[in-house]
Amino acid sequence: MKGKKASIVLLAIALVLILLGSILAGVFNGGKGAVKVTRISFDGGHGTLSGLLYMPKGASADNPRPTVIVTHGYLNSAEMQDANAIELSRRGFVVLALDQYDHGHSTLAHENYSDTSFFGMWLPFWMWSMNDAVQYMYEQPYVLKDEAGNGIIGVTGHSMGGFSSTVAMWMDEAQAAQTGVRKIYCGLTEGSDFSYSAFVGADVASADAMGGGRIMGKVAAQYDEFFFNAPDAPAGTVRQKNYVATPEAQLWLQRENPEPNTWYKTSDGGRRIIFQPPQTHPWNHFSATTTAHAIYFYQDAFQDYAQDLTPIDANDQIWQFKEGAECLALVGFVLLILAVASLLIQVPGLSKAKSGELEPAPSVSGGGARFGTFALLLCLILLPAIFFSPLMDGGAGSDLVNVLFYLGCALGLSGLVGLIFGLLDKQNRLRLSVGSLFVLLAGAALALVAHTPMYQDGPYWSALGVNSIAYWTIGCALISLLAMSVIYVGAKAKNGFGFKNYGVSFNPLAILMSLLVAILTWAIAYGVLFLMDLIFKADFRIWTFAFKTFDFNIFPVILRYLPTFLLFYIVSTAAITVNTNTEKMKGFWGYLLAIALNAGGAIIWLLFQYITLFKTGVAAFPGSALSGIVLVAMVPTLSIAAIISRNLVKKTGNIWLPAFLNALLMTTMTIANTMVAFK
Repeated sequence: MKGKKASIVLLAIALVLILLGSILAGVFNGGKGAVKVTRISFDGGHGTLSGLLYMPKGASADNPRPTVIVTHGYLNSAEMQDANAIELSRRGFVVLALDQYDHGHSTLAHENYSDTSFFGMWLPFWMWSMNDAVQYMYEQPYVLKDEAGNGIIGVTGHSMGGFSSTVAMWMDEAQAAQTGVRKIYCGLTEGSDFSYSAFVGADVASADAMGGGRIMGKVAAQYDEFFFNAPDAPAGTVRQKNYVATPEAQLWLQRENPEPNTWYKTSDGGRRIIFQPPQTHPWNHFSATTTAHAIYFYQDAFQDYAQDLTPIDANDQIWQFKEGAECLALVGFVLLILAVASLLIQVPGLSKAKSGELEPAPSVSGGGARFGTFALLLCLILLPAIFFSPLMDGGAGSDLVNVLFYLGCALGLSGLVGLIFGLLDKQNRLRLSVGSLFVLLAGAALALVAHTPMYQDGPYWSALGVNSIAYWTIGCALISLLAMSVIYVGAKAKNGFGFKNYGVSFNPLAILMSLLVAILTWAIAYGVLFLMDLIFKADFRIWTFAFKTFDFNIFPVILRYLPTFLLFYIVSTAAITVNTNTEKMKGFWGYLLAIALNAGGAIIWLLFQYITLFKTGVAAFPGSALSGIVLVAMVPTLSIAAIISRNLVKKTGNIWLPAFLNALLMTTMTIANTMVAFK
């Protein structure tokens, strides 16, 4: 009863935090009552487009307003443009925060595209998204047009959304040559040069020539991981840049030796500006500085249409409160998961998920054994960081991944030798034989994964940005399993450790009930999330990490990736259990070690990468651009999973419920937040 009462109290706290955070998020998202926010969906011509429409009070067919369409980058969704959407709409602009095709709630009509290579699936979504959204918004009566019928519409996109915006302006000029009407009045791109838009013809020269007298700007962060590189820059793009000093920027600004943050008139009658904040690529859409640049740009660009706009200073911003409120709701969401799971395992029948209380593990005796255990534990934390870049960027067959191949072969062979000797050891035969067998199997599996290209079939593995994460995940799982097996054979077997110390129960009923509880907990938690989105247009997030709503047609994709992440969470939960279930690791320190085991490698890699970048101007791994950005969201992912694992293992006595639950939660969260080409 005491445990049930504590779980009910925890549930109440969780619901209060979620409700309070969601209400506040809705208030600030709506500009403290000045804006109505609705989710819309429409036929974009190349599929279904969706987005959040921000309508300021007073905007209507009788009072049309200047309009800005904002959109996200590759692997993100409309909510990543919260700052621009909130701040521009509360100043009186109509704003559409757009999900690009195959992201968020938008879907490309892939039956019209026969090329299923990575390039064939990657190109169409951003090439058409902004252009199609412009066509739709231009037809809406609340969008302002001038006397000649030209649209008073601005386009802003971050990263791949910036390329989509560049292409949309380029297409709009070509269309205007036929129709005599320009639908796009101005455009500001963030975190994008002309490197990818050139794939469809919008290189810097053609974009300059097709400017059409528009007002245009760029946010070119000095530490952008991808773009704004000088043509003679060394290999690896994660380094400091000075975009206005490059020939590309000078051609676009039509000036020699231009300065950042300065307006320049162009020969076609337009004006252009480049902002250069000292930021990284993902920092752009979580920055008061960049948001102020966007506000300043649009207030200046639309100054001739400012009669119905609200003149709020560019530095007066409230989007941070919306983000803080959703972070509060995120904390409540994690507590909700723990509370619901804890209550469900007390229900008759479902209580069979429990295996009894897990006794603290025996201490490892001997100074040498303790030192060896500590050293291998440190390796368990560091190895995912050491092999992060090779697995994420290099893939199977690359030089450092080949090290894993040979390591797996060598340790697998040692496991075979250990198995033979274990069978001859009458006193410890079972423990040594089982441990050596795991060394053999884990080593062989690691060698196979390191040597075999995986997650390559685009139409099947259609969450393209997740494929390298999945490869790293399965590599980490096997590295951890191998390390645990070696530790077991070298130290723990002789100290009386067994499967129970790792939280591994082979009771079929416990496994089945754990799976059922995990599914029910997942469904209840996501039900609350969908309800908050429906009422308040709020999800649970901090920066690039978010639990958000999704369309149910991604379920088949979730199921394809689920086994990979399940393997990782089975292994990681076992590692957390055996290393934290001791007398010395009770309470806070046990949770801290659990987080270190799961996320410590990621944290170390990020610190090394970015401290080196800001200190020297060149990152520790200058070729790791997208992978480093992806890893930022992995830190809260793995930290939350570690908390769930430790908490629920203590309550169930086995690893199955937290392993199943983490796999369901984190796979769903990952797929919902990324590009899914075939849903």
